[in-house]
Amino acid sequence: MNSAAQKIENSIENLGRGRIFFADDFVSMGSAENIRQTLLRCAKSDKIVRVAKGIYCYPQIDDKLGLGILMPSYDQIANAIAERAHARIIPTGDYALNVLGLSTQVPMNCVYLTDGTPRKVEISGGRGIIFKKTTPKNLAFKNRLAMLVTSALKSIKQENVTPEQIEHIEQLLRKEDKDSVLADLALMPIWIRKIVMKAYE
Repeated sequence: MNSAAQKIENSIENLGRGRIFFADDFVSMGSAENIRQTLLRCAKSDKIVRVAKGIYCYPQIDDKLGLGILMPSYDQIANAIAERAHARIIPTGDYALNVLGLSTQVPMNCVYLTDGTPRKVEISGGRGIIFKKTTPKNLAFKNRLAMLVTSALKSIKQENVTPEQIEHIEQLLRKEDKDSVLADLALMPIWIRKIVMKAYE
């Protein structure tokens, strides 16, 4: 193994299990071809997994249950991309419902609102992560649950929300710090504010 390849492999191991990284993280360690070949060899030997073009993961391994390689979640992938771009993101649509447990379906495309560059990242299996540009107000939430609840309820729409969905959301909110959630109240539509406030009555 040449020195560039060894540097790249050492760097990957130093990241720690579960970390997502990018091919161009190693531009200072070798040529583009050297990097490509090293990552390809590591992927073939299951040392790393390729999650999208130019995006990889040094996966966690489950030995207790015998599950082997644990693939990163869409949230982990999306957050790694956003962090790299210094952008904020919020899951929306069907994916927000899935994250909150309001739906068991994982959509083909997980959609996030962002203040970064709009784009689509193709993930293995034909799925994708879509980043859509939005206004700063939609990303101003300090509390993640408040942000997810607002996004999910907007997706469902007021006229379609069921009592069962409201009860589920109220249970989630009651487990969260009240003051932290209510600090974001002004960012929610009035009908969503009422649902949130009712959870703390």
